[in-house]
Amino acid sequence: MSKTVRLVDVAEAAGVSRGTASNVFNHPELVRPEVRERVTKAAQRLGYGGPDPKGRLLRAGKVNAIGLVLSGTLAAGFRDPFDQLFMSGIGEVCDAYGAGLALLSAYGEFKEKTAWNIRSALVDGFIVHCLEAQTSLLDIARQRGLPFVAVDVEPEPGDMGIRIDDRGAARAQARHLLSLGHRAIGILSLELASGGRFGFVDRARYRSVRYAVTRDRLHGYADAFAEVGMDLFDVPIFETPIVEAVLSRDKAAEATAAIFERVPETTAILAMSDVAALGALAYARANDITVPEELSIIGFDGTPDGAESTPRLTTMAQPIVEKGRRAAELVLAGGPPGVITLGVKLIAGGTTARPRI
Repeated sequence: MSKTVRLVDVAEAAGVSRGTASNVFNHPELVRPEVRERVTKAAQRLGYGGPDPKGRLLRAGKVNAIGLVLSGTLAAGFRDPFDQLFMSGIGEVCDAYGAGLALLSAYGEFKEKTAWNIRSALVDGFIVHCLEAQTSLLDIARQRGLPFVAVDVEPEPGDMGIRIDDRGAARAQARHLLSLGHRAIGILSLELASGGRFGFVDRARYRSVRYAVTRDRLHGYADAFAEVGMDLFDVPIFETPIVEAVLSRDKAAEATAAIFERVPETTAILAMSDVAALGALAYARANDITVPEELSIIGFDGTPDGAESTPRLTTMAQPIVEKGRRAAELVLAGGPPGVITLGVKLIAGGTTARPRI
């Protein structure tokens, strides 16, 4: 059985101290070029691949990396406008700290593997972008004893969290349409729970909601409707999948078609994401429905795609990049327990107007 080559063996072969050999691999700027070359050649000759990162973690107690748990698949994370902006904010802070980023998916069948990765990942802390209220992934992150930030869900007392007031934002979003005089409204909802369901939401499905963001936004819509004497279920609610951004836009167009088939006199679409709102806009364009003259559409998020649409999308904008920045700062620099609630803003574009009488 071959002997494991250690750093001390490399140092001895190169004729330097163990500390100098360690600096060659960890702080090369501290070592003269000719000494670096001698140590590197000795390492290559002996087959030494470098320090064990696990050993470095045990010695230093820090690896300068964040674990990011995404609510959707990893593939969707690189395509979805929200995730792109969210990760860019995290990336800005990681760049400033010279830190790395490990990506994990908590969607569907990946959740069990993610639980294992949270238990074993070599990171300094986690950002857990949750959709599901009271997810076990937060319990597992808590058990690691490392800093973690729960995003878009209410964490337990003593934890750190970043979110917006989804209920209040959704209430303001619905009020915008109601204040214009719309009552024949269709809702394009995010998923209520995992599984990729696509269909109308009845009261039984509504009671089974597990995703905190969807739950809070539906509650916000219900609040606004109650102010004008309407019930949430006076309007059609259609649940659309959020796993894949492109698929969601296509599915949102199909969902809008289903809403019009059920309620042909619909005058407005209330969408829980800009992706869904743009799907509704695509449906209107394909069916010669003028926006906003015949159909008003309002989105949620404030993504670049909505700002570049024709007409420009009216939306409830949230500070997605800042969400990522603040979460990463909390992990890398530390922060007190509690929830940071970021503000939102209604951006009035060209997709909403008073309904035709």
